[in-house]
Amino acid sequence: MSAPINLNKVKKERDRSSRKARANENAVGFGQTKAQKEALKARAEQIARNLEAHKRET
Repeated sequence: MSAPINLNKVKKERDRSSRKARANENAVGFGQTKAQKEALKARAEQIARNLEAHKRET
């Protein structure tokens, strides 16, 4: 006779796999390329440097 199966674990694994599949579909449809991510990161760093440069000395 085989070992008993925990149905809660089976349900959680099924839900986990369906969420992962949906996330992969969304990544294809809405994701950003590596170049876009790097451009956004560079722009954020530039804004931070600009803000830091314009702070008043106290």
